[in-house]
Amino acid sequence: MSPSLHSDHGLTSDEAGVMRAIDSLRDAAQHWYVFVAEDMLYLQTRALITAFDEYLKRALNGQLIDHIPSRVLPVSTLPPGDFEFLIDREYTLVAELLKPGRRARDEARARIRSMLALEAIAVEEVEVSERDIDRIEKAVKAGRELNDVFPRLATVGTTTNGEGVNLTVHFSKKVGAPVRYIGGDDPAEAAAVRQFDLQKKFHLSATELNRKLKISVGKSKLLREHLGIEADANSRHVFEFGSQKIPRFSDNAFRAMEEWMAANDIEELWKNRQK
Repeated sequence: MSPSLHSDHGLTSDEAGVMRAIDSLRDAAQHWYVFVAEDMLYLQTRALITAFDEYLKRALNGQLIDHIPSRVLPVSTLPPGDFEFLIDREYTLVAELLKPGRRARDEARARIRSMLALEAIAVEEVEVSERDIDRIEKAVKAGRELNDVFPRLATVGTTTNGEGVNLTVHFSKKVGAPVRYIGGDDPAEAAAVRQFDLQKKFHLSATELNRKLKISVGKSKLLREHLGIEADANSRHVFEFGSQKIPRFSDNAFRAMEEWMAANDIEELWKNRQK
């Protein structure tokens, strides 16, 4: 699934977020043992249906109910819970499962995997790795708070309306705790925001970016500044290796520049650069 669903296919960021989360859960389940509580799975499924239905209305002026009978929509004997409450409950349960003598480490790690997958609601790139699960397990055992270990999930909320087959669920982002990134091999921190392999996301050097766009170094730099790419955390990242600082760019930067050049004249921007 493309991480740029909202820009490439017309989805809102919230709609794209729940689709990424389901996709991330599926990927984790294909490779590992994942445990998702019934009411949490129901909340996510209803949110996915809501997102698909609203996109269908917006894009094709249709409704999901026009294409499938209502009896196939998911129902649950448990009432839909609040996302923050469910996440807090899951984290508390993980802590209980990891207590000495419980012998329930496999289930605890399975629940951690499902919580990691849910970070895809808030950010575009999420990968559930055993290294991250080891890090979180260590943090939980050390008694760290939920918001310290999963700061991204602290930025997610839900709203529900209706009931039964007419229930709608929206995931939405809210202001959360400050985000701090760590390197993929940083052993010093048991809990911090995990970024899906930064070198994979920011894989273009300035030279490679210029070559793909077929423009000069100067024009590329001018266009990046014009579009605000230099200050966009999703488009540019500076890698530090000792005293060296090396900027790298993501596909977001390339797409933004390519789209601008398709609709505008780079030569005109270059001529007017000092006016």
